[in-house]
Amino acid sequence: MTAQGTRPEPSSMEPNSNEWSWSFWFLVPLYPYGKRRTLRHEVVKDTIWTFEQIQGIFYVVVPIRMTVVRLETGGLLVYAPIAPTPECIQLLNELVAQHGEVKYIILPTVSGLEHKVFVGPFARFFPNAQVFVAPKQWSFPINLPLSWLGFPRRRTFVLPDDSRNVPFGDEFDYAILTVDLGRRWFGEVALLHKRSRTLLVTDSVISVPDHPPAIVQLDPYPLLFHAKENAADLIQDTPANRCKGWHRICLFALYFQPEALETVTLGEAFQESFKAPDRSKKAYLGLFPFRWKPSWEAAFRQMSRQGQLLVAPILQALILNRAPKEAIAWANRVASWDFQQIIPCHFDAPVTATPSQFRQAFAFLEKQPLKGRLLESESASLPKEDVAFLNELSQTLTKVRVVPPAQDKI
Repeated sequence: MTAQGTRPEPSSMEPNSNEWSWSFWFLVPLYPYGKRRTLRHEVVKDTIWTFEQIQGIFYVVVPIRMTVVRLETGGLLVYAPIAPTPECIQLLNELVAQHGEVKYIILPTVSGLEHKVFVGPFARFFPNAQVFVAPKQWSFPINLPLSWLGFPRRRTFVLPDDSRNVPFGDEFDYAILTVDLGRRWFGEVALLHKRSRTLLVTDSVISVPDHPPAIVQLDPYPLLFHAKENAADLIQDTPANRCKGWHRICLFALYFQPEALETVTLGEAFQESFKAPDRSKKAYLGLFPFRWKPSWEAAFRQMSRQGQLLVAPILQALILNRAPKEAIAWANRVASWDFQQIIPCHFDAPVTATPSQFRQAFAFLEKQPLKGRLLESESASLPKEDVAFLNELSQTLTKVRVVPPAQDKI
């Protein structure tokens, strides 16, 4: 049933094509700003497709993914819309022509602006689709009605707790996680497509691939930028250098400041740029001066072999540890379902995984996690030295009352 590893369906359009245009990029100004390529992959034949674009900061780019599911009754369900560029809409309309109109659009997150910003513009292309959003939606700096944020007024609904109360409940089950962060909420909706045994998640779990995803390789500049050892290097475009850049991007994206990343002041960077001999020690790149220690590759290997599934470090250090009971209860409910693969919105997909592997990813919230689900090497916790920066950030945010304090493990 599952066609994993299928090749992407590339566009034949020339670079800088208007087909990649995203006019509202300034609302959440993330790279690549107003030009976004889209790749479509078929995950389950004639049933599930993923649409991928990239986004990032300072060339730290990762995939952002929406998933489209064909309904048994005809039509399509869209989970976590991406930027509705002409190319993206064209690729989706090809599926509409074969399988029927878009009936349902799901916004499965509360705090993810990189997902939320696309929903209103996306929904305008499909005027008959009903839009369902995770509960506890909020906006910054003040809370506004969803219709003021571009969501269609008469066809936007908050997901109820019980999946039997939605029109797609016969084919899907879902579980809603909400975490009270004091002034704001974190939320995520895990959605199970029963027939294909496929679980859709947003940010809760990821899998970090060894090789850069196809969508990231369409424009290799960010990969090669981060493969440099020195800001002045002219680096060769090779598969090895693309992988090197990707590994460093993953460390940046997931830890912000891993132990293997050595930061320097702008003054030090300026001073050393005029010193002689060893250029290899001067990897000062852009407005954020840094250089990589030799241990960076081991740090990536340590992270990537945490098991097939990983709860992103920022969620571990800043979000889910504020509500361990709620997070564990949600993970237990999801793990009670029958699924064989997971499609996250970021990094690798699809990921072959069992419910017990999903549940094991949340063992960091437990004082005494259950043993025997996985090999010990697969269930090890994240290295303390790599999450030190996030832990410090967590304490700072608590001190200034941005988020409540972390709770004890259960």
